[in-house]
Amino acid sequence: MVSKPPSKALDNFSWGKVHTYAFIAFSAGFFLEAYIFGMAPIATGWVTIPKFLTSTLLAWAPLWLIIGIMVTGPLSDKLGRKTMFYVTMTMYGIGAVGIVFSSTYYLILLFLAIMLFAAGGEMNTIMVATHEIMPRRHRSKAFFLELNFINVGGFVLGLVGYLVQNQTVALQRLMIGVTALIVLGVLVYSRIKIPESIRWLEKQGRFEDAEREINKYFNDVKVIPQEELKPKVVVPKLPNWFKMFVAVMVAASNTIGYGLMTYVLGPYFFSSQTALIILVSNLAEMLVGLAIGVFADSLSRKLLLLISFLGATGSTFLIMATIPIWSDSLALFYSLLVVLNLFVGISYLTEDALKSEIWPTLRRGTLTAIARFISIGAYIPTIYLTANFSIQQYTLFNGLVWAAGTVAAVLWFVKGYETGKGVSVEEASGELETGTPVS
Repeated sequence: MVSKPPSKALDNFSWGKVHTYAFIAFSAGFFLEAYIFGMAPIATGWVTIPKFLTSTLLAWAPLWLIIGIMVTGPLSDKLGRKTMFYVTMTMYGIGAVGIVFSSTYYLILLFLAIMLFAAGGEMNTIMVATHEIMPRRHRSKAFFLELNFINVGGFVLGLVGYLVQNQTVALQRLMIGVTALIVLGVLVYSRIKIPESIRWLEKQGRFEDAEREINKYFNDVKVIPQEELKPKVVVPKLPNWFKMFVAVMVAASNTIGYGLMTYVLGPYFFSSQTALIILVSNLAEMLVGLAIGVFADSLSRKLLLLISFLGATGSTFLIMATIPIWSDSLALFYSLLVVLNLFVGISYLTEDALKSEIWPTLRRGTLTAIARFISIGAYIPTIYLTANFSIQQYTLFNGLVWAAGTVAAVLWFVKGYETGKGVSVEEASGELETGTPVS
């Protein structure tokens, strides 16, 4: 059906049934990751604990997320993308059932840890697999829209938490656990219908397996003539340390900035508003993600990164400057929170795409995991650092975090290269040897 190497045909494929199943599988995976990550602040209301243990519960989410990332990232490079999905889905099932019956603080920690480990592995592998499976014409759009389901997951968790916050703790755990199991069913069904990464198989030298996967899963797609696609390009060579520095800085700024204002702000300052803050933040990000996601293949990744970080920095300092005003008006606070999260949503989609597309295939899982491990790991100490801050100090710190990310975004805009606007993953990773230079 195709000439070897098999992966050379992937970029020229039209959208087929396998891409639809992959989109469903990956979107549901992102949804569940966000849903589980957001359980920790909701769970702070399930037990009566001192503030130090509240901080520990909040830090539990990023801690086990990064453990899962660092374990499964290299394993996905060694064992394959699809193999890791079966491991993480099994852990999801165990954790979701366990959380329903977690009546103590320590049981909550145990089953959240199992689910968060799986979530970290899931997200890392999905980010890698999306770039490797989706065709060139739809790669950015598919990634942005899939990733937007993180916002959908956070929104649904906030909605469920908000609707049942006055119900018994047992009912809250049941609702949250059952929702996770329903989504897990969608994951299992859709992932049976998708192949192992063709690019990964080829890099492993398993050309016959790659050919077989293409013939099995891609038999309904059409091959689009190269002249109908954007011209192939070659990106300038940049040292890996520079790419890693930018990836870590923008990712850490987004993770810390978003996490502190969405998941930590409520438990620390407005405990009765925790679920609503999560709901409103994720609703704003979900809507902006949907709006730009459909145009992602024609948008500049460099420009989106720069604009979103500038906007998030400015919005955070605006929130800080108006504290005396919105302290007496929650409506104003939520309005400002929406504005902030419009920029946060764009920055999240853009930096997550960037940090998972610029690495070569055989190291994509590992290097993406390293960038995510460092950036999410940096979020953990800030939870404890800000525990005793005043609201003014808290928002100032948040603004400085976004400002640091803006510096990295400027560096990439000036020294980096374009990875959006129809650029293929082979080009973005520097694995394509011929073509037209691009900046």
